[in-house]
Amino acid sequence: MAQTIEAFVGNSLDTAKITPLHRRIIALIAAGYFFDVIDFTIFGSLVPYILQSKFATGAEVAAIGSATIFGMFIGTAGQGQFSDRFGRRFIYQFNLLLFGVFTILGALAPSVTLMIVCRFIAGIGLGAEQPLAFAYAGEYAPKAIRGRILAIVHFIGGACVWPIGTAMALLAGSVASSPEYAWRGVWVVIGVGALIVWVFRFTLPESPRYLATHGRGKEALDVLARLGIPGPKETLSTDAASDTKSDPFGVVFRLFPKRVIAGMICFTAFFGIAIGLSAWLPNIMNAKGFSITKSLQYTLAMNFAVPCASIFMMYALDKFGRKITSVCAFLGAGIMAIVFGSAETAVQLMVAGFIMIFFVQVAGNSMQIFASEVFPTNARASGFGWSAGVGRLATAFIMPTILWVQTGWGLTTVFVCLATLLVIAAAAVTQMGPESKQKGLDEVAAPTG
Repeated sequence: MAQTIEAFVGNSLDTAKITPLHRRIIALIAAGYFFDVIDFTIFGSLVPYILQSKFATGAEVAAIGSATIFGMFIGTAGQGQFSDRFGRRFIYQFNLLLFGVFTILGALAPSVTLMIVCRFIAGIGLGAEQPLAFAYAGEYAPKAIRGRILAIVHFIGGACVWPIGTAMALLAGSVASSPEYAWRGVWVVIGVGALIVWVFRFTLPESPRYLATHGRGKEALDVLARLGIPGPKETLSTDAASDTKSDPFGVVFRLFPKRVIAGMICFTAFFGIAIGLSAWLPNIMNAKGFSITKSLQYTLAMNFAVPCASIFMMYALDKFGRKITSVCAFLGAGIMAIVFGSAETAVQLMVAGFIMIFFVQVAGNSMQIFASEVFPTNARASGFGWSAGVGRLATAFIMPTILWVQTGWGLTTVFVCLATLLVIAAAAVTQMGPESKQKGLDEVAAPTG
């Protein structure tokens, strides 16, 4: 029986050698992801400046953050339907343009209301970037080193951002003539940077896996040729999955309900800590008696744990596997959340915070790399998108809840609640699908008709 087009393309990409085109694709994906992540990770560092400038109250700042996350939910969940139907490349470009333009407009907003509107729309583009980054990069990566490649994307785009973002906020605060210029200037720089990457990303080719499963086999083979992969020696056949007209939403929730629900739980825990807690971290340390500048300096020191986590993942994901790495790290993060909540001195805060952030990042990013691999090509972005989207929507409620719990019951209760959520996530990872370490994507979840 002749080999199918999607099987040939999948096997060719799984066993391919890394080429200059691979490197350019990974670099441009990581660059776009960089501006995506720096936007929401820097928000907590900008909160003190926004409050100091009297532009918004504490409740209004929470509303700005929540509006961004509501937009991210729509972008994260909705992009899957579009990119699984119409292609990765077009949606990938559109979301970065939307994010860049409205980030700049938000930075220039004269009122809180307009700021909330702009941040909501920017959030739609922001939310679409992350699931596409991992789906797009994973579909090009050889199976033996796919975990390492996705960890590299995270290192460049999602890890180095944390200390760079905090340092950027500190620099803006030191050179700007007022707190208002500081936070507005930071968002303008982020928006302009995103638009520069948007221009360069016009050179990206479409995913061959997507092309092969959507009736565009000749185009898929053309992209393989650009990667230096020779064409087939015999005529390829087609089947129901070679030109799929399936509904990605239906595929995800009909065939993989356990995987997507487990993913939702894991992303809720990850984003709840990584975004929800980081947004309030400088203020939490400020409440412990440290100045705004000292709080940001300590946050900067702790955020160096994020690139360390990515470096560890480059080894662990392909050596030990996604599941065991994520489960152990979620449990470690839960323990360290309790330790961090009890810390009092500057040294205790920095050490406990560094270890807690390290475990949170290893757990969450191992899990999200896993989530990008456990759905079939014709529903990959949708499965990841719905998992991450619901997690981000939950974070919109977690951000104000952290402040509410802190005010009513104290910081210790905040961290006990977060630790409980992390333990639940550790159990959920085990239900996300078969271990994908060094397996072809079609082995983990074959394309469906």
